[in-house]
Amino acid sequence: MSEYRPIRVALLGAGSVGAEVARLLLEQKEELKSRVGAELELVGVAVRNLGTKREGFPKELLTTDAESLILGADIVIEVMGGIDPAKDYILQALNSGADVVTANKSLLANHGTELFNLAEQVGAQLYFEAAVAGAIPIIRPLRESLGGDRVRRIMGIVNGSTNYILDRMDKTGISLEDAMAEATKLGYLEADPSLDVEGFDAAQKAAILATLAFHTEVPLEKVHREGITAITVAQMKAAKRDGFVIKLLAICEFLDADSNGPEGISVRVYPALVPRSHPLAAVNGAYNAVFVEAEAAGSLMFYGSGAGGTQTASAVLGDVVSAAKRHVAGGPGLGNSSHANLEILPISRIKTRYSFQLEVSDQPGVLASIATIFSKHGVSIEAVEQSVLTGDGVVAYLEIGTHLASEAALAAVVVDLKASDAVQKVASVIRMEGL
Repeated sequence: MSEYRPIRVALLGAGSVGAEVARLLLEQKEELKSRVGAELELVGVAVRNLGTKREGFPKELLTTDAESLILGADIVIEVMGGIDPAKDYILQALNSGADVVTANKSLLANHGTELFNLAEQVGAQLYFEAAVAGAIPIIRPLRESLGGDRVRRIMGIVNGSTNYILDRMDKTGISLEDAMAEATKLGYLEADPSLDVEGFDAAQKAAILATLAFHTEVPLEKVHREGITAITVAQMKAAKRDGFVIKLLAICEFLDADSNGPEGISVRVYPALVPRSHPLAAVNGAYNAVFVEAEAAGSLMFYGSGAGGTQTASAVLGDVVSAAKRHVAGGPGLGNSSHANLEILPISRIKTRYSFQLEVSDQPGVLASIATIFSKHGVSIEAVEQSVLTGDGVVAYLEIGTHLASEAALAAVVVDLKASDAVQKVASVIRMEGL
């Protein structure tokens, strides 16, 4: 059997991920050849400025002419990040017939359908394992292993930065601001921290996961998003006392048709109370985990490092090997299935539980008045705990946990509680998941 020609690989981007990808391609050249059946030849690395000092890159591989580099490549790796010019480069690569490997979650969340459609039209393949949860293999299982199953729900921690912050608040009792300062020193937070702490990064990943799991295009603007900036030390202490931990969750869920509307999918990101007995509660530090519930396969959990140059490079190289094997074997790339066209439902359609922390007047009839508000909207109270907030007994503190109810009904309860004369302050409202 004759040896296959060298497969030409172009790398776009020379940051921490790009540097690690280049190192692995060069240092493990012979090992990768034995896996693929052909040599993987790194033909060039596109950078914005040749004058920037870079360690570990052979100077002869660096170029600012990304377009020429792309035209001569069989596989193009994009680890630049951002939308422009990454999108144009990927479109050019696909149009030239090259396969593309990308770690660009923002680009896929905003323009994935356009890119996947083009790849399918030209018979190329777009790989993106590194775009969600770093080194954790979650894209390929959803895309292939569970392709014949019916996924019902995905619940995951997909942003390592916020998980680190919440974990530090839980373990040490420090404030959100202090935990963010620690995360910044460690390099966990984006240059614009709001991308992490306001849930934008997690929402992008949720859109990608939902598109794969439910074979339906999920526009980023249809993802309900809440961040962690309102989480307080008091909430953390209360959660710990009651056997919960607070996590920023990305949830993608199939909802059956009911009296409130048709079947469809809900995609959302928000902080929630998770029982300490749940597997996701044990995900510490900057780690990620994705919990998948499928009809035939049952419950599956994928856990590992969600960030870092080395970890992300591992996922990138896995895709490069898959692309190279496809070149050796021949045949067109596999299209991305998004033909189910399920309706993207508003968050008001989901059913969940709430935990309320209220400051109320410590006088007869208050609890009955509050219970009436819940009853009015068809929300059943599961547990109530009362304590006196001030020494003179003027203000009482109520913690109320609900049974499962519609988000619409629970949201209406919040509105009425804030308007009630019996309630001095709605101190905290947080959802409960994983029960």
